[in-house]
Amino acid sequence: MLTQAPQYGLNPQQNAAVLYMGGPCLVLAGAGSGKTRVITQKIVHLIEYCNYDPRNIAALTFTNKAALEMQERIAKLLRQPRQARKLTISTFHSLGVKILRAEARNLGLKERFSILDADDCFSIVQDLAITTDKQLIRRIQNAISLWKNALLTPEQALYAARDEDEAQTARIYRSYCATLSAYQAVDFDDLIRLPVELFRSNEQVRDAWQRQLRYLLVDEYQDTNTCQYELVKLLVTGLGKKPMFTAVGDDDQAIYAWRGATMENLRTLQVDFPNLELIKLEQNYRSTMRILKAANAVIGNNPKLFEKELWSELGEGEAIKVTAMANDEHEAEQVAMLLSAHRYENQNRFSDYAILYRGNYQARVIEQALRRERIPYTISGGQSYFDRAEIKDVISYLRLIANQDDDPAFIRAVTTPRRGIGQATLEALGAFSGQWQCSLFAAVYRGGVESVLSERQLQPLRQFCDFICRIEQRASLPGEEGQGEAAAELLDELMEAMHYENYLYDNFEERTAQSKWENVLDFVNWLKERACGGRDGAGELRNLMELTQMVALMTMLDGQEEELDAVRMSTLHASKGLEFPHVYLVGVEEGMLPHKGDSDAPIETLAARIEEERRLMYVGITRAQKTLHISWCKKRRRARENIACEISRFIKEMQLDTIQAGEDEKMTPQTRLANLKALLAKNTAQG
Repeated sequence: MLTQAPQYGLNPQQNAAVLYMGGPCLVLAGAGSGKTRVITQKIVHLIEYCNYDPRNIAALTFTNKAALEMQERIAKLLRQPRQARKLTISTFHSLGVKILRAEARNLGLKERFSILDADDCFSIVQDLAITTDKQLIRRIQNAISLWKNALLTPEQALYAARDEDEAQTARIYRSYCATLSAYQAVDFDDLIRLPVELFRSNEQVRDAWQRQLRYLLVDEYQDTNTCQYELVKLLVTGLGKKPMFTAVGDDDQAIYAWRGATMENLRTLQVDFPNLELIKLEQNYRSTMRILKAANAVIGNNPKLFEKELWSELGEGEAIKVTAMANDEHEAEQVAMLLSAHRYENQNRFSDYAILYRGNYQARVIEQALRRERIPYTISGGQSYFDRAEIKDVISYLRLIANQDDDPAFIRAVTTPRRGIGQATLEALGAFSGQWQCSLFAAVYRGGVESVLSERQLQPLRQFCDFICRIEQRASLPGEEGQGEAAAELLDELMEAMHYENYLYDNFEERTAQSKWENVLDFVNWLKERACGGRDGAGELRNLMELTQMVALMTMLDGQEEELDAVRMSTLHASKGLEFPHVYLVGVEEGMLPHKGDSDAPIETLAARIEEERRLMYVGITRAQKTLHISWCKKRRRARENIACEISRFIKEMQLDTIQAGEDEKMTPQTRLANLKALLAKNTAQG
């Protein structure tokens, strides 16, 4: 029992959040206020001073990267670092997978159920909607996702439909759920929805998980959707015990309503937990006061759920510059030159700089300007090489060769290209595999399958599986001299048998098909090089099975970027959680930020959209540590026309000394050369 409260080198509010153990707690953590430090230190406090078993603590966040960083920090803080391995520190979806794997039978799933990715689900929706309109399919997918996250059944969605289009989408939703069930598969949203449904309907299972997870911590609470909040509530209430959890979030950084996150969860928290302890973290450790004053002024125009105001001990700092640009090309050119000059004059690294914008469509002209100036850059949220549909198609065959129980790989490979194997065939096969608790591949050969599939349906399935078996046997040949060549031969044979080039040209216009086929050939050649031990032929030769395992590992690790000395280009959404000494926020004009959106939407919807856009502006401002440069265009090129633009209302709301600061500033090659000469002369004189 503690006789004296421990001190952790935190400020009073942070320390209070760590030490509070009286029940549910909401930590309202402003931007840059050290929320991660509070979470990690509280977990250490639970283990070392409150005698919690690490296996009974769960911390939930939204990205694998954040979870990994949290685990590493905790290991460094604990007196016994190995205890960190016993903690459940994961995303909501990873916890959902853990629950579903343990409780599959209670949900009528086989133990080795499949998790389908967005591309797999796209194909199912495409078949059900009987359309090739990709935008329409994506809209249907998005609607289904939002309904699942709101815990609406297909019947409820159909009842609430406002027109025939919504009603038809709801019917597709119903068929989609039936298809997944037949496949013995779940999608990304089901990973949280199904545990919620299970806990609601099975008190015994719910009690067992509540005993297992005795203390819950939730990071970025403002980003939770209805389904995620319900999961939290079901895990912490019941058993006649006091709810024990800490939620950490910031209502001013709630920017994900478009994917189902809801501010209502912050309001509901106070209703569902009337004894909720509220602790505010307002001291910012990131930015200067000028930056924070501007951020506070902007966000002050939103209705407040909780009053708070960021402050800092880092001094006033440099004035925020706002520059009016002639057009988007001029803006990109000026930002590139101003950034380059500032870096040279201050002897900074390129990685000290970020260029932030509202949408990915703004990136192209900026990239061109940076390349002209020979400025290295990286783009956040860019598509991974392994995420290209054509690469994933080929990888699905390799995955299936390596593991015949990989149901998602089976579904993708057996339907790409089509082999006369339709939706009804796969649904019947899925139901049969669920009945016998076996993989789809194994079900093709299992006795009794003839009772659910006709000979006409079975024949193409068995031809496909026979082919995979033949390749698998040859791919697993023991290591001998020349096995690299054997792998290359097998890859060529695989590609020829897939008829993938024909498939691409049959389903895409010629230029797209050619681009995709070139990507596939590059990927296959890349595999062949590694089969021979690398580009230079050095190293160990690999057979096809080893290659497949290597690729599987690389796809899991892909996206873990090494630290490069490069400017970060990023959308405002992707920049959340990051910070940079120097930030250029571009395109801050009406119609861009705030984004135009749907002008025909109801007034309440428009007001809510502007409030969210304002929070997005707040996020952008608070990414900056030392300097912030904002630019807007007087004209912007759209659809081959130059459209007149107006300065964003958000710039006016920043309450700067003058919103025209820097308007006449223009960096030309001549002025930059003059500045560099003056800087060199100054350095020479000082030397």
